[in-house]
Amino acid sequence: MPDTITQEMIEKKIYRQFIHPTNQRKDFIGIEIEIPIINLSKSAVDFDIVHNTTSQILKKFADFKKEGIDYSGNIFSIKNGKTGDIICYDCSYNNIEFAMGREKDLFTINDRFIMYYSFVKEELEKHNHTLTGMGINPYRKYNSDIPIPSERYLMLYHHLKSFKNYQNVPMYFHNYPEYGMFSSASQVQLDVYRDDLVKTINVFSKIEPIKAILFSNSVFLDENKHVTCFRDALWEYSTHGINPHNIGMYDIEFNSIDDLGAYLESLNIYCVMRNGSYINFPTMNLQEYFKREYVRGEIYSNGKYEYVNVKPEIDDINYLRPFKFINLTFRGTVEFRSVCTQPIYDSMTVAAFHLGLKNNLDKLAELIINDDVIYHKGYTARELRKLLIQEELPSFIDKNGLCRLTKDIIDLAAEGLTQRGMGEEIFLKPLYERVKNHTNPGKNIIESMHSGIELEKIIKDYGKIKN
Repeated sequence: MPDTITQEMIEKKIYRQFIHPTNQRKDFIGIEIEIPIINLSKSAVDFDIVHNTTSQILKKFADFKKEGIDYSGNIFSIKNGKTGDIICYDCSYNNIEFAMGREKDLFTINDRFIMYYSFVKEELEKHNHTLTGMGINPYRKYNSDIPIPSERYLMLYHHLKSFKNYQNVPMYFHNYPEYGMFSSASQVQLDVYRDDLVKTINVFSKIEPIKAILFSNSVFLDENKHVTCFRDALWEYSTHGINPHNIGMYDIEFNSIDDLGAYLESLNIYCVMRNGSYINFPTMNLQEYFKREYVRGEIYSNGKYEYVNVKPEIDDINYLRPFKFINLTFRGTVEFRSVCTQPIYDSMTVAAFHLGLKNNLDKLAELIINDDVIYHKGYTARELRKLLIQEELPSFIDKNGLCRLTKDIIDLAAEGLTQRGMGEEIFLKPLYERVKNHTNPGKNIIESMHSGIELEKIIKDYGKIKN
């Protein structure tokens, strides 16, 4: 390892980047909702219509200002300077994202989200386009797989397309490096104090199978139609999954902050920035990266990629990009990333569920420890999630018992929200309906298709503000 970068320096930088920001007691909520754009003519999304819609948003909401301009001069991100809300396009102009500025309560966030969503949907529908709450764009096969021509998204797509360059890795790759252009998630960021950090990650990791039962909504139409959450596989079998520590679930239970720090050191890095430009290189373990004097990478310049050597610097840890189901961020938040975009009328269920359980963590941990419905059956949480995203549940699971366990967990979320005294527990009502009906949005799509219901009707229904 070069003299300039020591193991101690790596450990300290990891701590400052991911752990230190959790040293303040805060209680904010951040929500990001990605939503597919649909051309109802069954043709590719018309990007001119998308750009025109962006212009209309800026006219309608005066507090929004341009934030991101792509290489073609089109706006891909705008920000509200008063609220911190960001409306942007994620990976491509086929996918819009509403990243809501942090707030103390869900009602405030929901009101603004519905206001923005309603306006954007109305503008798009003037041109036979629309929005819908589905985790995989149901019209993906009609769309143009073109990334936003910006520094970040060109880098990301270049990395995902490089899967054919990896010959000796113990995994297989799917053939959809453009999956970021047609898959959508509902993400929640919650402030977590450092003393609760390890417990939060450990306990929430255990309920990923239950979240699959409640929230799955990514049906890969035309292929793998028996899977209710195909988004998991899209991440796992991409270049992001070459090091499984970078994606999905934690397979270990942490005993301390030091354990967590060591896990972060085990991640892979695949890009850095120099002089405002991204440099891609073959994904490699962070420790291996810092042993190199130089790493050979590629930089995008004047419409093409050129090879360049990059010398590792300790601040390159800023570009460490894990995509775990539960991520630590530099803001001092824990980001929950495993949930698909929900039908729009149920959008706040995701944040309500996580927020309520964060405030009831000890009871949740006790419930899981004593469970014998899905745990203590010889399966890990990761294995259980893979089983529970199937259309048919495995025979060893008692369906009624699973419903009771799931309802008990929702009850704990409701109790945690009730303790906040804001009435936010109302947002959990759709989850109780899902348990009662033994279903989730993904299963409903599959069953509707089996019943001959037109896909266009599902798109319309999942895009409604109210059910």
